[in-house]
Amino acid sequence: MSAVTSMPPVAPQERGRTAEQATRLAVLWVPDWPVVAAVTEGLAEAHLPVALHDGRGLVAVSAQARAEGVRRGMRRRTAQGVCPELVLVAADEGRDVRAFEPVMQALEEVAPDVLLLRPGVAVLPARGPVRYLGSEAALAELLVGAAAEVGAEAQVGLADGVLAAMLAAREQVHVPPGRSAEFLARRDVRDLVHVTTTRDSRARLVELVDLFRRLGLATLGDVARLRPAHVGPRFGALGLQAHRLAQGLDAQPPQVRRAEPDITVQADLDPPAHRVDAAAFAARRLAEELQTSMLRRGVVCARLRVHARTEDGGSLERSWRLDGGALTAAELTDRVRWQLEGWLSGRNGQRPSAPLTFLELAAEEVSPAAAVSDGLWGRHGRGQAQAGRAALRVQGLIGADAVLAPVLQGGRSPRDRVRLVAWGDEPVALRDPRAPWPGQIPSPLPATVPATPVPARVLDDDGTPVVVADRGVLHGMPARVEVHRRRYEVTGWAGPWPVHERWWAGGRPRTYVQVVCGEIALLLAGEGDSWWVEGVYD
Repeated sequence: MSAVTSMPPVAPQERGRTAEQATRLAVLWVPDWPVVAAVTEGLAEAHLPVALHDGRGLVAVSAQARAEGVRRGMRRRTAQGVCPELVLVAADEGRDVRAFEPVMQALEEVAPDVLLLRPGVAVLPARGPVRYLGSEAALAELLVGAAAEVGAEAQVGLADGVLAAMLAAREQVHVPPGRSAEFLARRDVRDLVHVTTTRDSRARLVELVDLFRRLGLATLGDVARLRPAHVGPRFGALGLQAHRLAQGLDAQPPQVRRAEPDITVQADLDPPAHRVDAAAFAARRLAEELQTSMLRRGVVCARLRVHARTEDGGSLERSWRLDGGALTAAELTDRVRWQLEGWLSGRNGQRPSAPLTFLELAAEEVSPAAAVSDGLWGRHGRGQAQAGRAALRVQGLIGADAVLAPVLQGGRSPRDRVRLVAWGDEPVALRDPRAPWPGQIPSPLPATVPATPVPARVLDDDGTPVVVADRGVLHGMPARVEVHRRRYEVTGWAGPWPVHERWWAGGRPRTYVQVVCGEIALLLAGEGDSWWVEGVYD
């Protein structure tokens, strides 16, 4: 059974500084659950390196594969080159849900109101069970033990707010009440993606996180210190949710008015359904009816409850957490179908004792649709999926390394601060962009950086070439710049900034100068009497 540690207790006078209190949550997390599900289904052996792929790249990697250098986001061919023994399995969300159903049923034997965040992650309010059991450690021990009884090695964390609880589960710690903001403050802003429940919501949040980082908000503490009045107009509803999560609060503020009533649709199954396909047919009709009802009322839901009854009076129920709430009928149908597969597959003796005769779908935690944003740039829809497939097709025609994507990283010059990786490979920076870089070219940075430096000449008022002398000192004042036989008059310039990198490996000193030439501005690099264009400003 996994050990659990706690953070130091908070001083009594430090409690209650925030007027709003987040919900105390316990999160159970099973590492690499898609891999565990594939092993459970007999598609791979547990002792071998395993990775799951979705056609574009790897979406989940086992610990053995990570030890060999395989990472999420890699293309299959690249991963097999790194680890020839790698076992590749196609990703299947239905399989993940079906395999996790015994774990959910085991958790419900310990505490009520267990919510499925996504396969491999379950969350539940902690205050009630803790009062009954006496301590948070006892609750964590029971949850881990319940998962272990059905063959899952889980970790549990407790904290205020879902993001803090998710990260606490990954570290197996208990964050004392009132300390979630402190627990989150120094963490990378990219940790926000851990609260997502679908690939679409993850993609939207990745866009927001990328924008935060480009604006210099590298940690959750940086985001938490922003003023809500500035966050909403700039980043929308998704940004406000991220801001609250970074503060250790719930994603949505407490309701100060009566919430919208739940929406429920139901159907009697006649004849009773004992196969998944028959139940899924009825589920699709109900999902379409539920989505139509929400559209007609102009609302979305944050929670979907699936309830079924069997011919002998048995009852089955499961709740799903939804990101954003505005799901299509097909997406709602997928969740219901996966749940029915989990119930009707009968794993670990949990198969219903009789066919299903009744099915009900309920949209809970309903709110006006205007309060929910699809993200800064809209939902990831069909067009983006087609663009991804097109990029893969082009790779197949002209080579894997001919289609590249940029990744921001650390460096001094604009060229050094961007790394190009093959499309489909994991976008990992080789140098930490948050590290100090003495001599770094100051902002603003050029909007366009040529693939190869463009030769140039820099002349003074007399037409004499400007020369870079020792220690980056300029002999002459830039007055004209000649590029591709075109002459530009310099109306203003800044610098120089001498840079001498990797001198121990033969690196030569360079000097950078920013020049304004009428309607364009250039970043020039010089060495002796040789100059070249490193970037063009908008």
